[in-house]
Amino acid sequence: MKKVITYGTYDCLHYGHINLLRNARKLGDYLIVGITSEAFDQSRGKIDVRQSLVERIEAVRATGLADKIIVEEYEGQKIADIERYGVDIFTVGSDWEGKFDYLKKYCEVVYLPRTQGISSTEIRTMDNPVVRLGIVGEMTPSERFINECKAVSGIDVVGITGHDNSVTGAIADRTGISCFESRDALYDECDAVYIVDRIDFHNELITEALHRGKHVICEAPIFLRVEDAARCYDYAHEHGLVLFEGIKTRYFPGYKHLLLVAESGKIGRIKDVEVSFSQKLGDIDYSRRNKYQGSLYDLGGYIFLPVIQLLGRNIEDMHIYTSRQNDFDVFTKGIIKYPEALATFKAGLGVKTEGQLIITGTEGYIYVPAPWWKTDYFELRHEDLRDTRKYFWQYEGEGFRYEIVEFMKQINDISSGCDGQYTKEDSMAITDIIERFDNGEYSLF
Repeated sequence: MKKVITYGTYDCLHYGHINLLRNARKLGDYLIVGITSEAFDQSRGKIDVRQSLVERIEAVRATGLADKIIVEEYEGQKIADIERYGVDIFTVGSDWEGKFDYLKKYCEVVYLPRTQGISSTEIRTMDNPVVRLGIVGEMTPSERFINECKAVSGIDVVGITGHDNSVTGAIADRTGISCFESRDALYDECDAVYIVDRIDFHNELITEALHRGKHVICEAPIFLRVEDAARCYDYAHEHGLVLFEGIKTRYFPGYKHLLLVAESGKIGRIKDVEVSFSQKLGDIDYSRRNKYQGSLYDLGGYIFLPVIQLLGRNIEDMHIYTSRQNDFDVFTKGIIKYPEALATFKAGLGVKTEGQLIITGTEGYIYVPAPWWKTDYFELRHEDLRDTRKYFWQYEGEGFRYEIVEFMKQINDISSGCDGQYTKEDSMAITDIIERFDNGEYSLF
């Protein structure tokens, strides 16, 4: 029996895929089809896959062309599969010509001609019209976000507007988009907006965009007041709009896997989450800084993300200590008490500390080195350090592309309402902490 193996994502299965599978089957007597997992696709930068692994497996199985279906989960698996299944021929589309020649020492390699004129990317674009995105605000990281949009199919950044036309004009020139003199003019040309401004402007800008019928993605923390958050989320839901809190970390492949490991019980019951985020801004004239550009106002969305996701929203007590200059939050440290766990956090703009994340459990702990908010590596440690497991997860670009893809998915499937990992209740729990801080529930030092 001559065994043939081929691999692919098989997203939005189309006749090009089917032709390739038919031709692969003709090469031998037994066809093995490897279908990539979501995690493997993300680790190699393929982030706009629409269908789940189960859906893609069922679509390939329904063709009746595969004798065996396996899941491809890691780099280098092809060699292991060839040896494990006694494969005689490896085959893939001709657009990969030469890429897999290294497998010739293990089996015959055949590049099959591709069916012209169709691709999964084209199908995704046809099914979901291009979303025209406008940028509102010129604060960091607007320019990086614009550039990351170029890596995502189905989204077109049409322009930017903000408080300072000279700044937005310079950003527009560098990124090749238009600069609009007013938000009204921008709204006329877009379907959705990305808001990157001070937190005290968010409620006004989000409310305005939603009432103009625009989907919204806004940098975190998204609101100062729980009341405002509830009203805007309810309005978005009632009018078929997406209101999305932009915390890019939560979509990094490494961070998503970190949550799975933490929740799997491998470190026992979680007793403490210790998280830090700081940036040294150089020489700062604090008299010219607005209070809402301070540590917790800027970084709170990231700081409280793992706390809320790992320990939940049932906060019993909280103590916050902050150091200020001219009402600017330079450094803030706090302790949050849960019924059976604690969380400790540090946020600083104007100080520097180790930006690590440590999740303490009854059987071990997870250590994520700085910068944890760009999670690409973490360790699972136990009493015997020889049992340490190390996890590596690559991410592409600046990381914004992962949250942009999720934002697009929600726009194209408005019924989903959330990403399954982070809900509006989680967002409002973070808002509640920010509101309490803004109301003066802290001690100065």
